[in-house]
Amino acid sequence: MPVLPRHDLPFAPRRASVGLFGGSFDPAHEGHVHVTRHALQRLELDRLWWLVSPGNPLKQFGPAPLQARLTQARKLMRHPRVDVTPVESLLGTRYTADTLRALMHLYPERRFVWIMGADNLASFHQWDNWRVIMESLPIAVVARPGQQLRALSSVAARRYARARVPARSAPLLSMAQAPAWCFLTVPLRDISSSHLRAQGNWLGTGHL
Repeated sequence: MPVLPRHDLPFAPRRASVGLFGGSFDPAHEGHVHVTRHALQRLELDRLWWLVSPGNPLKQFGPAPLQARLTQARKLMRHPRVDVTPVESLLGTRYTADTLRALMHLYPERRFVWIMGADNLASFHQWDNWRVIMESLPIAVVARPGQQLRALSSVAARRYARARVPARSAPLLSMAQAPAWCFLTVPLRDISSSHLRAQGNWLGTGHL
């Protein structure tokens, strides 16, 4: 594991609960902000980090340049408890399971929660080492328009049905022993990065 300067890494005090919201953010949009604010509140998190990835191994074409996505995301997401970070690029990890392993090593005594949209739960079984992820830390799945049925009938949801905790227990999720996951229904925002790229409103359009 590379030795990284502490100022390059996001901050979280010991024993803090930290939400990890990963993705390409190509581009970041108000839907991401909406999810972030609800996750902070519903999960009662101390911090939340946007993990802006260098690229998505499941996508055929690469995203816009990392620095452009970081700059745009930081302009959009302004909250005292939220950090927008390229930590995956700094760590040199490509897959989520490897990133999480590295973060848990670098940040002992923190309580991490992985945050993802319902669309990601629907395809979660296609991720590299998805069972390792599920069994490494609690997961909060946030509703997305039109995705609830697919998500809750997915391979991952059925495989870990007994590990699902009720949404009313969301404030305790960060203290739960993995595997543990909950499904959070929030007011829906029908917006997506792919839609914004298709409209030509983002420099990443050429990367479709």
